[in-house]
Amino acid sequence: MELSYEDVKAAADRIAGRVRPVAIVPGESDAVATTGSGPAELWLALEFMQHTGSFKARGAQNFIQAHRDDGTLPDAGVTIASGGNAGLACAWAARGQGVRATVFLPTTAPAVKVERLRGYGADVRLVGAEYADALAACHEYADTSGALRSHAYDNPYIAAGAGTLMMEIHRQLPRLDTVVVAVGGGGLFAGIATAAAHYGVRTIAVEPENCRALHAAIAAGQIVDAPVDSVAADSLGARRATELALHAARNYDVTSVLVADRDIIATRRKLWHDRRLAVEHGAATALAALTTADGAYRAQPGERICVVLCGANTDPADLAQ
Repeated sequence: MELSYEDVKAAADRIAGRVRPVAIVPGESDAVATTGSGPAELWLALEFMQHTGSFKARGAQNFIQAHRDDGTLPDAGVTIASGGNAGLACAWAARGQGVRATVFLPTTAPAVKVERLRGYGADVRLVGAEYADALAACHEYADTSGALRSHAYDNPYIAAGAGTLMMEIHRQLPRLDTVVVAVGGGGLFAGIATAAAHYGVRTIAVEPENCRALHAAIAAGQIVDAPVDSVAADSLGARRATELALHAARNYDVTSVLVADRDIIATRRKLWHDRRLAVEHGAATALAALTTADGAYRAQPGERICVVLCGANTDPADLAQ
């Protein structure tokens, strides 16, 4: 299974005017570890300012709109399993189309996400301790109710919608060398990498050390089960990557790196203390690959890099500690 740039372009046309254009700001270039003495050029894509607080709004809007256009939205509405962000986006997009949404989450999902889901009018069901448990319950519900089954990341409409973010980044930074993105199941990564390849931009795929579904798939040469044990597991805790993501990793200019939880935590706190940006751990994961002591990715001097800060559905209380 693969995604094309034409799929991303079609998604951009479909969701035009329905999502917020991404804001891009300069980052602290001197904080980026490089292979030489010169600094890299760092930019931050503030996608956490998107509707529902994450990039997921793009894919959800594309998914709902495509099925609306095709006349394939059932009376039972849509259903999705999610760690939180995809469910929020699905519920938001469904509400905008007057469609019922039933969202399955693991019991470990942050309370802030559960509360916001209910605020969007979704029927929220908490099942099991991991995303995989919620996903199984969602499948059963779809089979018995006739609801249209969406997916947090493993769907070409979802991935293509996410890829529209890269189109916006390239429009603002046409001379970009590298885009850095956190990976869970791989929907955002697949969309970003597909569009980035079209522009000649390399993609750095960043995962927590103990949530490495894509990294494990690349090493094995096929989709495999991976452990889910990270502070960022609420948004990056997929047990398996998608075929879309593995295809992108194999066929485009992609580097896969891992970061430790301690570095994710430190990066998230630094974003708050230095910039007053309250992002979730999944968003901090991408930046941690560049700016922590371990240096999971070392840039070339002068390399023009954009890091996607993908979500902010988090409880900021611990940031003030």
